[in-house]
Amino acid sequence: MIKHSNTTRERPIIKAVPNPEVTEKAVRRRFSAEYKLRILKEADACTKQGQIGALLRREGLYSSNLTVWRRQIDEGLVPKKRGPATRTPDPNVRRIAQQERDIARLTHKLKQAELIIEVQKKVAALLQGLEKVEENL
Repeated sequence: MIKHSNTTRERPIIKAVPNPEVTEKAVRRRFSAEYKLRILKEADACTKQGQIGALLRREGLYSSNLTVWRRQIDEGLVPKKRGPATRTPDPNVRRIAQQERDIARLTHKLKQAELIIEVQKKVAALLQGLEKVEENL
């Protein structure tokens, strides 16, 4: 916003007032592998005192960027994946879960079989009781 001040009669004095609006959040810069390699080569070529600092100021970088990029070169310039680490599924967990399902299924079958055997015993006892009654008649 520009304000005009009429302190002089010949020309108005213009004063610039800063914009009170808050700017957007800065976007994080991303550097390509080619850019990183180029900057590292330039930094390695610097021999005089202050040349690396001038390079960093010119590119708007920090010395920590060079350190991280050198480490990344040793690892193949593969960016680290963000977020929680993925876990490889344990084969024992799957096997244990299957065995627990099998145990539950077989336990159910066993209860059914015990119930059937109990009923068969009662039926056999009733039939034996009927045979005794028929023999006594």
